[in-house]
Amino acid sequence: MDYVVRLDQIGKDDLRIAGGKGANLGEMLKLGIPVPPGFAVTTASFDLLMRMHDLGKKIGLIISSINVDDTAKLLDASKEIKAMILSYEMPPEVRLKVDEAYKSLPDSATSDSSLPLVAVRSSATAEDLPTASFAGQQASFLNVKGSDELVESIKKCWASLFEPRAIFYRAKHGFAKSSISVIVQKMIEADKSGVMFTADPTTGEDVVLIEATWGLGESIVGGEVSPDSYRVDKNGKIIDIQVSNKTRMRVRDQASNTTVELDVPQDKANAQVLTEQEILNLAEFGLTLERHYRHPQDVEFAIENGKIAIVQTRAITTKGKTKKVGIKGNQLLKGVGASPGAASGRVRIISSKDDVAKINKGDIIVTTMTSPDLVPAMSRSAAIITDLGGRTSHAAIVSREMGIPAIVGTQQATTVLKDGQEVTVDAYDGIVYDGRIEVDIETPVEVHAGMTRTKVKVNLAFAQGLNEIAPKADGVGLLRIEHLITQFGVHPSKLVKEGKQEEYVKLLIDGIRPIAKAFSPKPVWVRTLDARSDEFKNLKGGEDEPQEANPMLGWHGIRRSLDEPELLKSEFRAIKKMHEEGLTNLQVMLPFVISAEEVQKARKIAHEVGLPDAAKIGIMVETPASVMIIEELCKEGIAFASFGTNDLTQLTLGIDRGNERLANLSSTFHPAVLRSMKMVIDTCSRYSVETSICGEAGSDSEMAKILVKYGIKSISCNIDAVDAIRMAVHEKELEISELT
Repeated sequence: MDYVVRLDQIGKDDLRIAGGKGANLGEMLKLGIPVPPGFAVTTASFDLLMRMHDLGKKIGLIISSINVDDTAKLLDASKEIKAMILSYEMPPEVRLKVDEAYKSLPDSATSDSSLPLVAVRSSATAEDLPTASFAGQQASFLNVKGSDELVESIKKCWASLFEPRAIFYRAKHGFAKSSISVIVQKMIEADKSGVMFTADPTTGEDVVLIEATWGLGESIVGGEVSPDSYRVDKNGKIIDIQVSNKTRMRVRDQASNTTVELDVPQDKANAQVLTEQEILNLAEFGLTLERHYRHPQDVEFAIENGKIAIVQTRAITTKGKTKKVGIKGNQLLKGVGASPGAASGRVRIISSKDDVAKINKGDIIVTTMTSPDLVPAMSRSAAIITDLGGRTSHAAIVSREMGIPAIVGTQQATTVLKDGQEVTVDAYDGIVYDGRIEVDIETPVEVHAGMTRTKVKVNLAFAQGLNEIAPKADGVGLLRIEHLITQFGVHPSKLVKEGKQEEYVKLLIDGIRPIAKAFSPKPVWVRTLDARSDEFKNLKGGEDEPQEANPMLGWHGIRRSLDEPELLKSEFRAIKKMHEEGLTNLQVMLPFVISAEEVQKARKIAHEVGLPDAAKIGIMVETPASVMIIEELCKEGIAFASFGTNDLTQLTLGIDRGNERLANLSSTFHPAVLRSMKMVIDTCSRYSVETSICGEAGSDSEMAKILVKYGIKSISCNIDAVDAIRMAVHEKELEISELT
């Protein structure tokens, strides 16, 4: 592994090399998102230092000897480990590569005085994950200049892998081993900056939430200010603007090249930070990232001279609870609910790190700002209240992950509340009440499988987590067999050529049978082979794949299956055998159909094999051709039609979905795509043909509501979207029933 790589050389799959932050930065560059240029000092560099001095064993002994819930011992262990790491020089081979990369940054020169200012940020391998953000757990250094200062900052980032909060957090989340990369980027001297969520993390509402302040973004993520707050719906309309009183800001001191904290100029303190155009542009970047990652995102940004730079994105790891609270009592304070929940307890005023040790189980932490340094003590607390900060601060994120109610931005909690005072926290509405009050929490009706007319199915590739998934979904709307083949490692065409069709049949049965059993009697739609000629080249036998100028528009789907009928026969035989075992919920879906003749030929092969009539045959609607001839396909006797929105969108709009330059033009919500889907749904309804969707857009709540309105019969989505899609379907069905 290289010791240093440019950010444009890595992507989201390079977590092991560049950590969560670095992998996401590289991925954003591929998408055309404005990311400051830079490089990653990879995990190989840190691992080399660890090996050279046998640090892994030494550190392991220190950590294993302490209880992470003992704050004093945790602090001592962290101090010892960090001092040990900082005592060693950076390995010379790493130093050489770092110097070369630094001098290769834009606007660099050979002398230290001419080298650019950079930001140096840690990027741990157990950080910015879909399941845990580890927000603020490692170090960042701004306005770094010169080779020596850069090297020291990198070493401090390495050492920060063992900050007390990081050791504690990894222990509580079950991450036994972690490495760290360090990201070096040209410094953005931000006039304004902030954080954006593409779903409200407190309420769970499907809107874009943006918080912004003047100067550098550390003021927001550190909870040092109460930022402006903007809400944007996902159709690009600003729905709420709240301007706060921003008293302090962080900026670069030109003389010393250090970050200093200043009073916000009087004319800016109560002025709106972002222009409306900046709000809309940021929201569009956020939604592009959400669509790409197929998950709501937590995005950090900086703006210099009107130019937006995105400096981080990661998955939102928690979504707000939608419970309602009924409390009657004497209201003491009002703030912003940052982590929903309710609790009563004794106030503990935290003015410095020395006060952390006095926090007992069930106490209410009250402090000026939510600092990540509080994380080790937070697990003992019942709730958190702060004077400053917003819903996007790092500690607010951690509060949500830990399930601790938190209210931020009260302005005066540390002066109004007294140490030892008993209070009740309503972090749903952001209110603090005097004394212990009984809290009446109303849980909303949960929507389960079978409770909606429109079926909510799931897309699958492997038989993993079936005990959890199967009860939640109304079936499998797309079972991909390509991943089973990739895992097997041999091209199915090679098996056929060698007369080993039964190996292919067995491979399919072994992969499909557990899924069919888990979901029985709910339907499981198995898509026949749909591998482009470039996707199986690395398999044994893949060297025989043809060279195609555009494999997306090439030899794949039903057209290939009909050219290589032994493949299709093997797939039909596998399904036939499972039907004979009693797994009659298995059905067949033909991909990339463009003619009724293709369905006729596939059905003829099915009859030759003896596929039972109970194994219904349907199609994917991925081409404009299938949209235009949908009535002919219905007359041909298809049982169902499911939208493959990725291909349908690219072929309808003439946009290569792999071309990042055109990403901003590609939208499943384009009127032409929506009209195509409505036309298919209307036609299929007349012929009693079930309509569904199994493309990426099936995991979008807004798309689900549109399709329910059109009359679609089922929606198949990604595993992590089942609950959200079912709720969206339920809400839309209620709305329609009320109108009728």
